[in-house]
Amino acid sequence: MTQNYGITTAMAKQPVTGRMYLSETGLEGDECAEPKFHGGTERALHQYPLEHYAFWQQKYPEREWVSSGMGENISTLGMTEDNVRIGDRYRWGEAIIEISQPRSPCFKLNCRWDLQGFSETMQTTGRCGWLYRVIQPGFISATAPLVLIQAGDERFTVKRVLDWYFNDPMNPDKLRLLQTCEALSKSWQSTIAKRLETGELENWHFRLNGKA
Repeated sequence: MTQNYGITTAMAKQPVTGRMYLSETGLEGDECAEPKFHGGTERALHQYPLEHYAFWQQKYPEREWVSSGMGENISTLGMTEDNVRIGDRYRWGEAIIEISQPRSPCFKLNCRWDLQGFSETMQTTGRCGWLYRVIQPGFISATAPLVLIQAGDERFTVKRVLDWYFNDPMNPDKLRLLQTCEALSKSWQSTIAKRLETGELENWHFRLNGKA
């Protein structure tokens, strides 16, 4: 964890080689600056598609977009929010991991890239990546493939869940359907239940902008 970009963050990841142990709360040696909002058993790993960096490079050519610029633990080609689902389970080395929720962008991404409103743009476009829970801990490595061993419900692609949760957030029919997604993280399920109960949307301003 370092003081970079004017914030305390563990976003500055470095490539690793060799075997590492993946526990229920994440990779050995990995850090988390804000345990209240990041990390934990349902947010143990963050995966981000390499494809998105080309999109950001075209949109913001004045920046040099490289992985792991979003603080991801896993960077891949071929897996995107459109073709992976909440509840997908993968074998990774000795470990088994399961997609638990999309990533919720926060203001630290604005600081990291020195771009006002970047986190909101990421949220709106759905290029957020996703998070995993660890079903079975074990040793992993960067060269070990992610092998799909159990597919999640095809209705709940990460992109669809992102769109419903962020871009149509108070649609009761979509919220009730999301409640049937058993693999969706407890924190997202709790927020969905609160929206349905109160008819109110939680305030996203601080998460996205870092200001009251």
